[in-house]
Amino acid sequence: MVRTSKSPSPSKASPRDLGPLSMREAYSGASDRALIEALLGIANKPQLSASVKGEIGRFEVSKVENSSGACEGIDGLTYGLIKKEDNEIEDGLKLEPLTEGIDGRITCGLIKKEESEVDSGLKLESLTLNSENIVRVVPGRITNVSFFPCTSSRMVVVGNKFGNVGFWHIDSKEEEESGVYLYHPHTGPISGILIQQHCMSKIFASCYDGFIRLMDAEKEVFDLVHSSEETIYSICQQSKDPKCLYFAEGHGGLSVWDERTGNFSNQWSLHEDRINSISFNSENSNVMATSSTDGTACIWDLRSINANKLKTLRTVGHKRAVHSAYFSPSGRSLVTTSIDNTVGISNGVNFEDISMIHHDNRTGRWISSFRAIWGWDDEYVFIGNMKRGVDVISPVERRTVFTLQSPHMSAIPCRFDVHPFNVGMLAGATSGGQVYIWTLGC
Repeated sequence: MVRTSKSPSPSKASPRDLGPLSMREAYSGASDRALIEALLGIANKPQLSASVKGEIGRFEVSKVENSSGACEGIDGLTYGLIKKEDNEIEDGLKLEPLTEGIDGRITCGLIKKEESEVDSGLKLESLTLNSENIVRVVPGRITNVSFFPCTSSRMVVVGNKFGNVGFWHIDSKEEEESGVYLYHPHTGPISGILIQQHCMSKIFASCYDGFIRLMDAEKEVFDLVHSSEETIYSICQQSKDPKCLYFAEGHGGLSVWDERTGNFSNQWSLHEDRINSISFNSENSNVMATSSTDGTACIWDLRSINANKLKTLRTVGHKRAVHSAYFSPSGRSLVTTSIDNTVGISNGVNFEDISMIHHDNRTGRWISSFRAIWGWDDEYVFIGNMKRGVDVISPVERRTVFTLQSPHMSAIPCRFDVHPFNVGMLAGATSGGQVYIWTLGC
């Protein structure tokens, strides 16, 4: 059960203060010591390298009988990812342990697929939602949801419209009150959350209040990284440069903040209206995509700068505001979501092949806008629907091919994330503060 936020006393620091905010002062509850220890534990354990993470998009899922070389799912079942050897026939499977946990046990078995194959092996009908995998993490509408990108522990962090940042430690013990922890480091809607891959005890959060704060579990503080008089609408990082923050502010502006110097390294005006999302290509981190309320999504090359302006490689036009634009795991496709009731798929050598797929995206003012995301490879796109389900779109077939439904769904899921190292684990967040996690069933 989510703890009720307490009004800060006059002696406490305010989220609006231009300075650090202690985690203790921002926390709503008795003690967050268990979460801090969990975050520090995750940060101190070896994780998968970025190169291995990039290969996840070409893995398929297979249930394994032996827990050696496999991952245990949230539901207690054990799964692995199967690599197909060159000399194996279609149903020949060989388990290849990928990495060893801190305790000496194999944490995940990954089996690589041939690049020429299209089918990821994921059976959509095997995704299930169990009642124990539903938790109310924060009060009110969730605007961001992210899995921690690690194999050693399962944790979700969310942000809401009231400036709260909430954690759900899925692997927590029963005495830890369902593993839910609630903080209030901001005063407006959280517009972005970034978990630092190189140090997962540090999490950036950006907000409409113009602040970017860095939660540092080791220092037990929300440090103020940047403050702006403009609204900050989204935030992102290049995988090769974790010291630079790319964030959208004001009407179409994009700024690059260098932590090392504490100054801007670049500032551009890219769109005629606010930028809603920023995405970097996994194959070439110099290629960036932005979506905007001006009705366009644009692909840019950061290496092509002329008169302080970026070069547009491709523009995807919609009839109304575009709420998101995300590159696929392979980097070869782009999915856009617009309030004009379409989901766009762009692919081809230069992303010139653009398809518009009809989807009802009219969520209204009380529900966060839909944002389609890619699954664990380029085969499927996931997006919420107004009937309390999750539509699965096939870019190849250019239509909705499946809908995830469950009697446990009591609200409309609008924001999503997939676990990068646990294929089949999908988180959906609602405007009521709940997080629903689908996992692979039997």
